[in-house]
Amino acid sequence: MPSPWGRERVSLSHGLHFTGGEPFLNFNLLLSAAQMAEELGIPSTFVETNCSWCVNDEVTRERLEQLRRAGLKGIMISVNPFYVEYIPFERTERCIRISLEVFGSNVMIYQMEFYRQFKRLGLQGKVPFERYLALAATVGGNIAVEMFLMGRAARALKPYYHSYPASAFFGEPCQPPFLRDWHNHFDNYGNFMPGFCGGISLGSWRELDRLLREGIDLNEHPVLRHLITEDIRALLDFARDYGYQESPQGYISKCDLCLDLRLHLVKHGNFPELSPLAFYEQMALDANS
Repeated sequence: MPSPWGRERVSLSHGLHFTGGEPFLNFNLLLSAAQMAEELGIPSTFVETNCSWCVNDEVTRERLEQLRRAGLKGIMISVNPFYVEYIPFERTERCIRISLEVFGSNVMIYQMEFYRQFKRLGLQGKVPFERYLALAATVGGNIAVEMFLMGRAARALKPYYHSYPASAFFGEPCQPPFLRDWHNHFDNYGNFMPGFCGGISLGSWRELDRLLREGIDLNEHPVLRHLITEDIRALLDFARDYGYQESPQGYISKCDLCLDLRLHLVKHGNFPELSPLAFYEQMALDANS
């Protein structure tokens, strides 16, 4: 579906966006994907980037102009305290400046609130998260932005949030994001991911027509069955059958609990909906590092 402002414009939950990981790590593949989307007549295409590749003006401009000539309509630039830990803020500013010259109004900064705060703070270079928190406190502390406490974020940010027992998240259904027809993701392993739920697959996007026509056999996908037809309590009870024990430290979000359950289940059973396995392998490595 194109942007409400037209096929040549971009907006967050419309059209097609290329994301990652960092899509510019394989620029030739990204360029080919943009060309293919243009040939297929897909509207409102844009790329999402963390700007790590924007090492100088020449490289930045050349790649953005190549993408525009290939048919890409715009760009979304990620700005938040978790990126600036690893990517000098100067690269982010360079990407924004040159993107505005190349794509005009089809530039989205996500999240603009952090960008404005970073400018007020005069950030330069890389900024460790603890230092960011100290600096932010000098200009009024945290700002109100949406935060998805899932995946690595739930683990890394646990010290900064209150934790709750699993029962605190009972009765919060996952069905709406699982069955929505907008802003879903297709990964490079072939998985059709519901919303932002990394490590969960509704099936193969290579068979998307069949999947949409025939649906999902929930008897063959018990993790999906519990999350779609019931709630997180049902998945917790299911995981207990495989020896799961609730964390005494608690959980900062329903997604934090869900991930912990899935990390346990993937080690004790064969569940095709828990895919790609590389996601869980990396999460386990992160936990042990």
